[in-house]
Amino acid sequence: MADIQTKYQKLAQEFAKLRAQNQVLKKAVVDEQGKQNVLKDGVKEKDQKIRKSEQEIDSLSFRNQQLTKRVNVLQDELEAAEGKGKKNKADHGVLNRSAAPGGVMNEELRSKIEENERLHKEVYESTHTHQQAVMQLQDKLMNLEGRASQHQNVLETATKKHLETVERLQQEKAMLEVKLQAQEKEAREATMKAEQSSQKLESLQEELGGKVAWMTHIIQTKLPFNDTEKRELNALNVPTHDRKHQMKTKEIIGQAHTLVKELCSGLSNLHTYTEQRSKIFPIDSATGPVSMVNQKFCSYLHENASYLRPLEQAFKNFQDSIKEESLTTLETATELQDFSAKFSLYVAYLQKLLPYQLLSLEEECAMSTCPQTLESRNMELHESFRKFTAAFVKLETYLTALAAVSTQSCDHPQANHRTFFEKLCECCQSISDVIKDVSKNYNFKVSLEHQLPTASQKLRTTDECVVSSLISLVTCTGKIANFTKSNLEFLSAPAGFRTRGHTLIGTSQFEGAVTSPAVSVFRLKAVKYIASLSKSCPDSVPYERAVRNQRILLSSTESQEGLAQQLASTSEKISQLEQDREHWKLESQLVQIKLAKEVQKCVVIEEELRRLHSGGKGVSPVDQGSMVAQAMAKASEVDTIPGHGGGTRKSQPQIDTSMLGQLEGITMDFGESDEKSRENLIKSHYTTRLAQLTAQRQVVDGKVVNFSSEPGDSSGKSDFVGGVERGDWLDMGEAD
Repeated sequence: MADIQTKYQKLAQEFAKLRAQNQVLKKAVVDEQGKQNVLKDGVKEKDQKIRKSEQEIDSLSFRNQQLTKRVNVLQDELEAAEGKGKKNKADHGVLNRSAAPGGVMNEELRSKIEENERLHKEVYESTHTHQQAVMQLQDKLMNLEGRASQHQNVLETATKKHLETVERLQQEKAMLEVKLQAQEKEAREATMKAEQSSQKLESLQEELGGKVAWMTHIIQTKLPFNDTEKRELNALNVPTHDRKHQMKTKEIIGQAHTLVKELCSGLSNLHTYTEQRSKIFPIDSATGPVSMVNQKFCSYLHENASYLRPLEQAFKNFQDSIKEESLTTLETATELQDFSAKFSLYVAYLQKLLPYQLLSLEEECAMSTCPQTLESRNMELHESFRKFTAAFVKLETYLTALAAVSTQSCDHPQANHRTFFEKLCECCQSISDVIKDVSKNYNFKVSLEHQLPTASQKLRTTDECVVSSLISLVTCTGKIANFTKSNLEFLSAPAGFRTRGHTLIGTSQFEGAVTSPAVSVFRLKAVKYIASLSKSCPDSVPYERAVRNQRILLSSTESQEGLAQQLASTSEKISQLEQDREHWKLESQLVQIKLAKEVQKCVVIEEELRRLHSGGKGVSPVDQGSMVAQAMAKASEVDTIPGHGGGTRKSQPQIDTSMLGQLEGITMDFGESDEKSRENLIKSHYTTRLAQLTAQRQVVDGKVVNFSSEPGDSSGKSDFVGGVERGDWLDMGEAD
C-alpha cells in the first residue's frame, strides 16, 4: 500500500512538472507568433521607406537634369558673348572692360561643370549604395523566414543601414540646395563688391592719412613724458597678461575638477562596498556577531564621505577662484593650499585603514575553508593595497610642495616647478598602474572565493559591486594619468605677462617686470566702483501695498500652520487605523484556522456517530456512551490522524496582501495552541518580508554601481541616488 502511495505521489509530481512546462511552451509559441507579426509589419515599413528613398533619388536626378540644362544655356550665352566681342574689335577699351567679366563667367562655368560632374558621381554612388542596401535587405528577409532566432539582429542592421542612407541623401540634398543658392548670390554680388572695395580703399587711405597726421601732432605737443622709461613709474602700470593662456588655464582646471570628482566617487564606492563585504564575510552580521576587527574596520570605512566630500569641495573652490581677468600662477593659487590639506587628511585616512585591512584578510585566511592558494592571493591583495597607499603618500608630497609655492615662507626656486610637475605626472601614472594591479588581484581572489561551498549569493553580489568600483577607478586613474601627461608642458611653462614699455615676456622674477603691490589693490577697487555704478536701483512698491501684502502673508502663514497640524493629526490617525486593520486581519486569519479545525472535528464526530448508529443496535447505552467519548477524543487529536501523504492534516490559509507585504502559504498544525499559531504566522510573515527587502536592496545597490560606473557620467550622480546620499541610502537599507 505504501509503495502504491509513493508511486502515485511521484506520478502527480511529474504531471505537475509537465503541466507547468506545457504552459511555458504555449507562452513561448504565442510570443514567437507575436514577434513574427511584428517582423512582418517592420518589413512592410521598410518597403515603404525604400519606395520613398527611390522617389527622392528620382527628384534629385530631375534636379540634376535642370542644372545640366542651365549649364548648357550658360555655355550658349558665353559663345554668343564671344561672337559679339570679335565683331566689335574696334572698341578696344570696352573689350578690355568686358574681358574681366568674361573670365569670371568662364571660371563660374568651369566650377559649375565640375560641380555637375561631382553631383553625377555622388548620385551614381548613392544609387549604387542604395541598390546594394536593398539587395542586402532582401537577402536578409529571406534568411529571416528560415531563421526566426536571428530576426532581431538582422532587423536592427537593416534599420540602421536604411536610416543612414536616407539621412545621407537628405544631407546631400540640403547641401546642394545651399551651395546653389550661395553661388547664385555670389555671382550677383561679385561685381558690386569689386566697385565698393575700390571706393572704400580710397576713403580709408584718406581717413588714415589724416589720423596719422593728427596723432603725430598730439604726441609732439601734448605728451610731457613717457612713464615706461622709468622703472619706478612703470611699476604703477597694470601689467597685461595673455588672456588666451588664462582661458586655457581655466579650461584645464575645469577638466581636472571633473576627473577629481570621478576619482572621489570611485573611491567612495570602493570604501562603501568594502564595508558591506566586511559585514557579510567571513561572518554574516545577520546570522552571528562580527569580530571586533571587522567592526572597527567597518566603522572607519563608513567615514569615507567625511574625507572625500571636503576634498572634492576644496578643488571646486579652487576652480571657482580662477577668473579670466586675473593671471593665475602657482604664486597666486592660494586656494590650492586648502585642497592640499584635505588631500593630506585623506592620505592619513588611507594609512589608518591599511592595518585593519591586513587584520581582516588574516581573519579570512584563518577560516578552515580557506585554501592555501586563496591565502596567498589575500596576501598579494594586501601588498597591492600597501603600494596603493604608498603611491598616494608620494602624490601628497609633491602636491604639498606645489601648494606651498603660494605661501610667503616658500623658498622653492622657480626652476624646480617643472620638476614638481614631472614628478606629479609620474605619481599619477604610478597610481594608475597600482589600481590595475589591485583590480587584477581582487578578481583572482573573488574567483577562488566563489568556488568555496560557503560563498553565499549576497557575497557574490557584493563582490561584483566591488569589482565594478575597481573598474571605474582603473578608468578614472588612466584618464588622470593621460591628462597630466598631455598638459605637462603647459602646466610647467611659466605664465607670461608683458609690462608696458618692455617687449620681453616674463614672470614676476623678471628684472624689468617689477610691479607695485598697490596696483592689484587699486585695480580691484576700480572694478568694484565701476560695478557699483552699473547697478540699477532696486524696484520698490508703495507702502499701502506692502502693508496689505504683509497681512495677506501672515494670514496665509497661519492657515498653512493650521493645515499642517491637521495633516499631521490625520496622518497619525491613518497610521493607527492601518495598524488596527493589520491586527484584525491577523485575528480573522486565526479565527478562520480555528473554524477549519472545528469543522473537521465535527465531520469526524458525525462519521463516528453515523458508524455507531449503523452498527450499534445490539450495544448497550453504557457502551454507546463510551464509544462516543472515544470518538470525541479521537477528533480532538487531529494531529495523529494520517492524511493522504501519511502525515498530519494541515490547513493552508489564503494569501493576503497588506502594507507589511505578502503573506504566502503558511501551514499550521491543528494540534498547536492559538498562541503558537499566531507566533508562527507572524514569524513566517516577517521572515518573508525581510528576504524581499534584502533582495530589493541588493538589486538597488547593483543599479547604483552600474549608474555610477558609466563613462561621462561625471556630474556627481554617483554620490546621490534619488536625492539620498550613498551613506544615508545604506543606513536606510540596514534599518529596513
